[in-house]
Amino acid sequence: MIENIDEEHYMTASTHTGVGSVFLIGATGGVGQHVVRLLREQEHRVSGLHRQPSQATAIEATGAMAVRGDLVDDSAQTLAAAMAGHDAVVFTAGAGGNPDMVTAIDERGAMKAADAAALAGVRRFVLVSVFMDAWRGEKSPGPGFERYMEAKRAADVHLSGTELDWLIIRPGTLTDDPGTGRVDAGVAITYGDIPRADVAAAIAHAVFAPQLNRLAIEITTGSQPIDAALSAIRSGPWQPGL
Repeated sequence: MIENIDEEHYMTASTHTGVGSVFLIGATGGVGQHVVRLLREQEHRVSGLHRQPSQATAIEATGAMAVRGDLVDDSAQTLAAAMAGHDAVVFTAGAGGNPDMVTAIDERGAMKAADAAALAGVRRFVLVSVFMDAWRGEKSPGPGFERYMEAKRAADVHLSGTELDWLIIRPGTLTDDPGTGRVDAGVAITYGDIPRADVAAAIAHAVFAPQLNRLAIEITTGSQPIDAALSAIRSGPWQPGL
């Protein structure tokens, strides 16, 4: 059940130049907390989905709206009702190392969220996924991690098959180090680490960037300022030199 939806709170980016509204799933997580803060600093309106009543205070402290709901138990139709009127959905949620919840959150939850966005008419969807080179070979933590990778991959495949204006961000190994503001980013780059704060900064830059559409982007700590690294990535039709 979704609570605390104020339909008049939201107006689309088309009526407020440079300002949009974002529905964030994972608002209280390691990346999501940074995303909320950064989007609010940019004066975007943010709704943060949360399950526990105690999580509302942290979300509302940033000036965002706390929306109580349950990604696992709520239907796509229920989530769609909460998303309606927003300009974008950002999904940063994850099972947080709980193997029993990987399928429910990282796979089915992400798929359900994408379906809900489509039902709500919210075309922009940004999904935080995983770098496919993470912990490969001898470094693999074991079957539980492999199932996590499978779940993330399944969610990516599902999203990429929708008609949404999707963007998949695949960060390297996440750390709690302070953000550097410098990254390497592209459709295929060398694997590495990245602070959660820098992943969040990339999301805040990319969520309303029209050229970053229907792409899967890998991102790690690197040498370029975040805005420059992402601005250099373009999607669009191939132009043959004939």
